[in-house]
Amino acid sequence: MVRAQGSVVLASLLMAVAAAGCASYPDTSHPSAAPGPFAGGDAAGQYDGVGTPSSGYARPRLSDFVAHPDVRDIHFAFDSYEIRPGDVKILDHTMQWLKTHPDAQLVIEGHADERGTNEYNLALGERRAKASMNYLVSRGVQATRIMVLSYGEERNVCHEKTEGCWSQNRRAHFLVKSQ
Repeated sequence: MVRAQGSVVLASLLMAVAAAGCASYPDTSHPSAAPGPFAGGDAAGQYDGVGTPSSGYARPRLSDFVAHPDVRDIHFAFDSYEIRPGDVKILDHTMQWLKTHPDAQLVIEGHADERGTNEYNLALGERRAKASMNYLVSRGVQATRIMVLSYGEERNVCHEKTEGCWSQNRRAHFLVKSQ
């Protein structure tokens, strides 16, 4: 009986230690968690332009961001968020543009084609946007200037059920706000 109670206590103690080791900490790798213009935002990109008292920054409104001819979309292979060699050149051009416009902020929207579940496509869109952001950050663009969000399959540019159309929808779309 004492041995059984000891096992229960030991098991409870181990579970408590494991739970403490799994404590949730904020993800500071996400631009909305980092100090800067996007501080205080949420992962879904719901920015209402109201500053948070703790951040000291006003959150930008998504409606303030627009497409810019010097900042072009990149596209992805089916079921992939790997940046293709041809799209590296586009991202390099975007990086150069951002370096010559140091006050500009960037929104990267991740998109997917209609195949797959809504949840899967939202996750894939986020991975595509984050891959684009990570590339730009690795080339010297400050992460605090970039906000990432995903629309999954919700905002497709082409609605035909063909590979040519689907390939247009698998993209990272870039929007810019200049100060």
